[in-house]
Amino acid sequence: MHKFDLGIDVAKAKLDCALRLPDGKFKSKVVENNSKGFQALIEWLGKQGAPAPHVCMEATGVYWEAVAEYLATQGMTVSVVNPAQIKAFGASQMVRTKTDKVDARLIAGFCFERSPAPWQAPTPSEQTLRAMVLRLEALQTMRTQESNRLEVARDAVKPGIASHIEWLDKEADALIEMISDHIDKDPRLKNQHTLLDSIPCVGDRTNATLLAFYANFERFGNARQAVAYAGLDPRQHESGSSVKGKPRLSKIGHAFLRKALYMPAMVALYKTDWGKRFRERLEAAGKPAKLIIGAMMRKLVQVAFGVLKSGKPFDPALHGG
Repeated sequence: MHKFDLGIDVAKAKLDCALRLPDGKFKSKVVENNSKGFQALIEWLGKQGAPAPHVCMEATGVYWEAVAEYLATQGMTVSVVNPAQIKAFGASQMVRTKTDKVDARLIAGFCFERSPAPWQAPTPSEQTLRAMVLRLEALQTMRTQESNRLEVARDAVKPGIASHIEWLDKEADALIEMISDHIDKDPRLKNQHTLLDSIPCVGDRTNATLLAFYANFERFGNARQAVAYAGLDPRQHESGSSVKGKPRLSKIGHAFLRKALYMPAMVALYKTDWGKRFRERLEAAGKPAKLIIGAMMRKLVQVAFGVLKSGKPFDPALHGG
């Protein structure tokens, strides 16, 4: 059987696609990054005689998820790889030109040569939970915006804003109940919810968020990959002996996850015994407060991943020292 490899360079609005043919040549196609574009891509692949290529894309931001899930449901093997792997591969191929079209071909070439492991799509139950969690966040963001408007609004429009806030509160309360019911009705999610609930500082909302993105923990080979998914992996900037920048979070990942983990990290650092030990150890090493908060956010993902993978409740004796 001839092997076709499809590299996709993902952007917010479009997908640059490069199909590597069995003879090593490439064909390119640009489609919209939405359901209409996904269907156009499927039709184009069919015309090329490659209805089920091995698809490869980078795990940058969040814009790859919809197309990855769609193509996986079409029966294609989809691989989602670390951008650093593609960058290193490009350097090995001495690729000096950087355009979306060139990047897509590079990803397709990487797919052909390295045959990366398949990515596992979230289960339908996890996708439903994620949609509800993100919708709840949107409602609460709108409520904050409306509350800010109400403080400075003229009397003529205040009743309308207040009415909208009341509606948002009702919608949020209903959605919180839906999320709880959804978790309770899924035996796997319910068990995982109990495990995550054993972690001090992880409340119901954080618990649901972690489940929405990490319940299908088998998609991650290890805790480091789970951390990178949230963009909480540290990024070093060093060159030779003279350039030594401070380590920072890569932020190449889910911004929503980072936002959701900020307050739980603060609670852990200042309100829990294990978190206080963790903070004191880093403070003794001279680490600044901002770095310590980021380290705790990263630690929470590692702990959650470990709890879900092991199936054992949180053990404070294993953390913080």
